[in-house]
Amino acid sequence: MVNEGKRSAENAADGESASKVASMATDSHVVMVTGGSGLVGQAIRMHVEQNPRENETWVFLSSRDGDLRDRKATDAVFEKYQPTHVIHLAAKVGGLFANLSQKVEFYRENVLINDNIMECCRIQKVKKLVSFLSTCIFPDKTTYPIDETMLHDGPPHPSNEGYAYAKRLIDTMNRAYAEEYGCNFTSIIPTNIYGPHDNFSIQNGHVIPGLVHKCYLAKKNGTPFTIWGSGKPLRQFIYSLDLAELTVWVMRDYHSPEPITLSVGEEEEVSIKDVALAVAKAMKFEGEVVFDSEKADGQFKKTADNSKLRKHLPDYKFTTMDDGIQKVVDWFDKNYEAARK
Repeated sequence: MVNEGKRSAENAADGESASKVASMATDSHVVMVTGGSGLVGQAIRMHVEQNPRENETWVFLSSRDGDLRDRKATDAVFEKYQPTHVIHLAAKVGGLFANLSQKVEFYRENVLINDNIMECCRIQKVKKLVSFLSTCIFPDKTTYPIDETMLHDGPPHPSNEGYAYAKRLIDTMNRAYAEEYGCNFTSIIPTNIYGPHDNFSIQNGHVIPGLVHKCYLAKKNGTPFTIWGSGKPLRQFIYSLDLAELTVWVMRDYHSPEPITLSVGEEEEVSIKDVALAVAKAMKFEGEVVFDSEKADGQFKKTADNSKLRKHLPDYKFTTMDDGIQKVVDWFDKNYEAARK
């Protein structure tokens, strides 16, 4: 767990009042997590179950609890659970083709969801709202490493501009709600997330879960483990349980409308080839590993700067890539039939 004494020192350094810190420790809180059935929501659930606090009650929403695009449905959810804190993960998401062909829907639906959540948090006097952004909403043409100050420095990539502009507005409105109403709203920018309960679809999943599923099938069928592309692109990956722990820290102890990047450092950036070989090792795959260079590599790097996080938590230990991938492989092997794929 993040060190408690360190938390208090950081709050004092940031000008956080002692009364507020004390109230966070003693008041009774209801923390509502939207999108609570997904990868990050499940990780937060696992983290708080393993590290419970007597003064916190956690509620994890799924789409069955209400359509957050609809204001009346969102009002009803807030009325039912009366949250004091909200972690907002719910969003309309999709792959490249969906983003290209449905820019209007990705913009409108995400704006509706985010506006409903923010306004309900204001009206219900929610003490803290933490929303999730993404590195894919940064400017298409930029310098690296990217940091929180560069979010609005240029247009996003045209392929996902509907989604990107809707997400960027969260950052804009966090500041606006703070200035006009004194709301304690902030946002998180994670890098590439992986962990249990991910979507392991080979066609539509993210890098690590897709590779895990591919390697599983290659081992089962005695075929080569084929990776699309050269394997040269570099990425930063964060294990979902690490992200969950840091997200809970942000909710409790990071009080600024300015976003914060939650990521391993630039020095822990790894190539897709190294990730694939780590998956093969964890899976105990002894067959042929093939890199199909005829397939596109995509963007070579998207390096993010985590210096703001390190300023607050200089000693935080991230799960190593080898350990994280081993945990994911073991989880997928055990839960193959039930896993999303």
